[in-house]
Amino acid sequence: MFDTILRELQNNFITQVAFVISLAVLGIGITYAALKPRMFLLMVKNLRRNLVRTTLTFLATAVLVFMIVMIWTVINFIEDTTRDKAADFKVIITERWTIPSQMPPSYANLFSPVAINPDGTYRTNPDGTLQKNPSFILDPENNPDAKGIDIGPKDFMLWCFYGGSTEKGKFSRESIVFFFAMIPDQIKGMMAELDTLPDELIEKLKTTPDGCLLGKEKLESLNLKVGDSFRVYSLNYKDIDLSFTVIGQLPDGRYNTSAIMNYSYFNNALDQYYQANKRYHPMHDKRINLIWLRVRDKDTFAKVGQILENHPQVKTPTVKVESESSGIGAFLDAYKDILNGVKYLLVPAVLISMALVIANAISISVRERRTEMAVLKVLGYRPGQIMSLVLGESLLVGAVSGFLASLAAIIIFNVFLGGIQFQIAFFPAFTVPSTAIFWGIAMGSATAFLGSIVPSLTARSVKVSEVFSKVA
Repeated sequence: MFDTILRELQNNFITQVAFVISLAVLGIGITYAALKPRMFLLMVKNLRRNLVRTTLTFLATAVLVFMIVMIWTVINFIEDTTRDKAADFKVIITERWTIPSQMPPSYANLFSPVAINPDGTYRTNPDGTLQKNPSFILDPENNPDAKGIDIGPKDFMLWCFYGGSTEKGKFSRESIVFFFAMIPDQIKGMMAELDTLPDELIEKLKTTPDGCLLGKEKLESLNLKVGDSFRVYSLNYKDIDLSFTVIGQLPDGRYNTSAIMNYSYFNNALDQYYQANKRYHPMHDKRINLIWLRVRDKDTFAKVGQILENHPQVKTPTVKVESESSGIGAFLDAYKDILNGVKYLLVPAVLISMALVIANAISISVRERRTEMAVLKVLGYRPGQIMSLVLGESLLVGAVSGFLASLAAIIIFNVFLGGIQFQIAFFPAFTVPSTAIFWGIAMGSATAFLGSIVPSLTARSVKVSEVFSKVA
C-alpha cells in the first residue's frame, strides 16, 4: 500500500500538490491546537453552537468532495495510463494502415526473443530452458543496429482478438464474449494488473486445450461458473466457432468483462479449418492484432521504432511502433472532448460551489455573532485572533468533511462495489487510489479557506462602538 502511495506521489503532480496542502493543513492544525488549546476549544464550541447549520455545511461539502473524488479517479487513471513513463517502457507494434491491426503469424516469430513452436508454445532446450529465437530481429547478434537493446523472454507479448456470441445468430451485450488469445507464459509481467493471477491458473491454461479465464462480470452475464463449458459463435473469424471450459476467474478490475484463451488453441482451430476445407481461412495471415515489447527507456524505444519501421523483413505489411501511452490514447480520442469538459468545466464548477456553500454558512455565522466579536475585542482579543478563529472553524469543517468523504469513497467503491463502474473504452471500472485521501483534505481545506476569507475579514473589522450603539 505504501509503495503504491509513493509511486502515485512520484508520478502525479495534482496528487503531489494535494499531499503538500494536506500536510500543511494537518501541521498547522496540530500546532495551533497544541500552542493555543483554548482558542481551538472555542472553535469547536462555536461549531457546536448551531449544530444544524454546521451539519448541513459539513454534509454539503462532503457530498461535493465525494463527487469530485469519483470524477477525478476516472480522469487521473486515464491521464496516468496515457502518460509516458521514464522506465519499464512498453512498445505497441501494429499494422500501419489497417484498423484493427492485422499482422501475419510470422511477425510473432520475428519480434519474439524466444523461439515459438507452430502451436504457439515456447520452444525449450533439453535442459528445460527457453530456446533463443535465431530469427529475432532485435537481437544484437543478428542485427548490428540493435546494439544496446536488451529484450528478454519476459519482455514480449502478442494479442489476437477473438470475439463471438454464446447464442448463434443473436448478438447481445450479455451473450458477446471478447477474448485475448495469448501465450500463457506472457500473461504475468506484461499484462497490466494481472501480476496477482495465481500460477496454477497459468499452468492450467497451458495444459487445458479449451481452457479459458473469464472476468467476474462476464461470468455473471453468461450465468457460468468455474468448471462450466460453453460454445462461442465467432463474429470476426467466420466459421471458427469454438468450445471452451472455464478454468478460472480473472482478478477483479480492468478485465471484468473480458476473457483469455490459449494462443495455441486459437492457432489449432485455424489449422483445422485448412484441413477441413483444403484452403486457408481468409484471416489466416491476419491473426496477430498487437505485439508488445518492453524496453529499458525512451531512447531504446526510439531505437526499436527506427529498426522495425525500416527493416526489410517487416515490409508486407509495414508496421507502426508507438508507446503504450500513445496507443491507449488513440483508443480514447473519442472521449477526449467529454473528459476535457469534465476536467476544465465540471470540476471547477463543483469546487466553486463548495467555496460558495462554505462562504454562505460562515457569513451567516459572522453576522449572527457580531456582538460576540465586539465583546471579544473588549476582552482583549486582537483582530488577528478573531480572524484566525473564523478561518479555523471553516478549515476544520472543510478538512474533516473532505477527509471523511474521500475515505468513504475508497471504502464504498473499492471494498463493496469493485471500483467505480463507468465504462470508458476497454476500462469497465476504476479503482479509487489511496491518495484520494489527500485529494479530499486538500479540496475541503482549500475551498473552506477561499470561502471564509471575506467573512473572516468582516469579523476582523467589526467595530465595537457601532455594535454597542445598535444594542443600546
